[in-house]
Order: sequence, then structure tokens, then C-alpha cells
Amino acid sequence: MNLPVLARHLDAIGGSVYSKLAHRLAAHEGEVYPFHVGDTWLQPADDCWLEKVTVAQHPGMHHYTGTRGLPQLVDAIVRAQVRLTGAATQPSQVLVTAGATHGLATAVQALVNPGDEVLILAPFWPLIANHVRLAHGSPVSVPFFDRATDPGSAVAALRDHRTDRTVAVYINTPHNPTGRIIPKAWLEAMVDWARSNGLWILADEVYEHHSYTAPHTYLRSLAPERTVAVHSFSKAFGMAGNRCGYIVGPPAVLEAAHKVGLNTLYSVTTASQWVGVQVLEGRANEWLAASRRLYQAVGNQAADLLGVPRPEGGTFLFLDVGDCLDNRGLGGFLEDCVDRGLFIAPGPSFGSYPHHVRLCFTATPPEVTLRGIAVLAEVISASRG
Repeated sequence: MNLPVLARHLDAIGGSVYSKLAHRLAAHEGEVYPFHVGDTWLQPADDCWLEKVTVAQHPGMHHYTGTRGLPQLVDAIVRAQVRLTGAATQPSQVLVTAGATHGLATAVQALVNPGDEVLILAPFWPLIANHVRLAHGSPVSVPFFDRATDPGSAVAALRDHRTDRTVAVYINTPHNPTGRIIPKAWLEAMVDWARSNGLWILADEVYEHHSYTAPHTYLRSLAPERTVAVHSFSKAFGMAGNRCGYIVGPPAVLEAAHKVGLNTLYSVTTASQWVGVQVLEGRANEWLAASRRLYQAVGNQAADLLGVPRPEGGTFLFLDVGDCLDNRGLGGFLEDCVDRGLFIAPGPSFGSYPHHVRLCFTATPPEVTLRGIAVLAEVISASRG
């Protein structure tokens, strides 16, 4: 049977993001350590469970909301943005999205024309490169976290990869996968460089509440006229399954992003948005403070057991296991981990890092996580011989 070819730009996008071995998770006998995907073992704060959002409290909950978002949530986001960033913010600058992933997709499609390039600090969250490809643009990997040492070298890394087709820079801090926080002085220098070159800034701030060693710097506080910031209730508040997040930025960009959201999703689940209102009203503040302490403690213990630097923020460790690899390469090392029930993400998912792995230290309760880290330490020790 003759049929037209499928969309060719999808050929560059793989079907497996974090691990081709994840299918073995369910079949493993014994304790498993699913560290390959970022999530939390914690349930949300008691007042913020979806099952507690009732029609009696919120009549019309099973109808569409406004396509930019539930008005009460949009207003709460505006107030939070003004308080956190100091940047003037209006409802027209907000779009509620189905999590940060959808938010970034709408932002990229609003900013990128076919053939445009987006500079992406590497290593990077894998889906951002695919968002650019889906917009018929070109993601440009910028080796950064293992090279930049000060504001000057941070700017040089960007400058060395900019071309006449560059339209935007993607900056994620606290950082997935390295657990690093980009210092404020570096961000100021990069923002100044982006401004002088007429570039947009995509600010991925989903780990804004998980800064352990330094305060989080909101990029809209530095360049509100060119920054599109992405936020999520998933990571900080244990609500990944709710699929609710939001983007904030210049009105013209948000108008374009709204067109994308309107025509791909229409509106975000109403109940999830009501939970978002409760979060921004402060009902999860105590939960957030307690969970942040737990995350930092287990992250520090995991790093100490593995002999690597403690995370500055976020929920990940990014390890160089190059000295553990035999003639099977990284795939063989990951197989050895899976044989012990340990599932971790391969470095090539995050850029050109064939000797690295990423693990999420919040995916399981601390005692389980630390048992898994001990298993990883044993695999590393055995591999080094």
C-alpha cells in the first residue's frame, strides 16, 4: 500500500528519553531503585490533594476554564511574580500550561522560526532540544557546566556558539542534571550579553524552590523585556501527575504562546488549577520547607557516599563514570546497574556525555535511596577493579 511519508523532522527525535532499560523495572526481582526519572516519593501537602477539590467548593469544576488559565490562578501567579521578581506583571503576561514541559513547548514555538538556533547550556534537560526541533529550529549545545568558571568564561561559552541564526538562550538554574546553581554574577553577565545581541532568554526555573547553597536568582528580575520564565507545581510540590505549570513573559510572546496552547490543549485541567491556587495562597509552605530540608539532606548523604560534590540545588547528581567503563562502554555499566535493580539515566540523554550518568535522589524514600546509592557505590567499586 502506498502512503505518504511521515513527518521527517520527527526522525531526529528518539522515542526513549532517559533509559532504554526502563522496561526491565517491573520484571526485576528484589528491591528496585528507579532513579532514572525526576520525581518525589512524597505525597503533596494535605490541603493540596486533587481528591479534596470538590464541586461543592468549586461549582463548574468540570467545565473549561479560560484558555489562558483559571482567573483566580492567573491572579495568584501575577502576585507571586511581583513579589519574587520585582518585575511588573499583568495577567496578559501569564499562560497556565500542562506542566513546565508544555510551557516550554509553547514558548519555543512562539519564539523560533524554521532554521533559527537556540543556544542550550550543556548538559541539558533532554526535552528542550526536542522542543526546538519540533519548531523546525536547531538546538545548539553549548558546553558550559564543566567549562565556565566565572562571568567572563560563561559569556565566552555563549559567544563562541552564536551565529546570525541565533534567536534565544535557554538557561536552567538550579540545574538539571548537574545540581549546580549558576551564580548571580554569571547570570547578570549572560543577560547583558543576550541584551546586547538582541536575543530572547528562556528561563527554566522549575527548581526555583530547591536552592540549597545560594538564593535563587529570577531572570525576569534582570531582563523582564526579553525573558520567558517557566515554572511548575510538579517538582516543588509533589504534583507531577497534576500536569500544571505556567509561563510568564513579555505580552507579545505570551500572546503567541497562547495561540499554541489554545490549539494544542485548549485549557489545563480545572481541578489541577484550583490546587495551584491553594499552593500560591501558602497552604503548602510548611510542606515545602520540610521537603526541601529532606531533599538536601539525602542529596548530601548520597554525594558523600559516592565521593562527589554535594548538590547546590535541584534533585539530581551527575556522575562521571568514565573510569568504570570496560569494552562494553556505558551500556555495559548501565546493564550492571540494572542487574542490581538500579535504574539511572545515561549521560548521552543530556548532550555529548558518553561517560556520565544522572540519578534522582528524591525518587524514593531516603532509606531506599541510600540503599540504592550503596548499590551504585558497589557497582562503581567493582567496575574499577
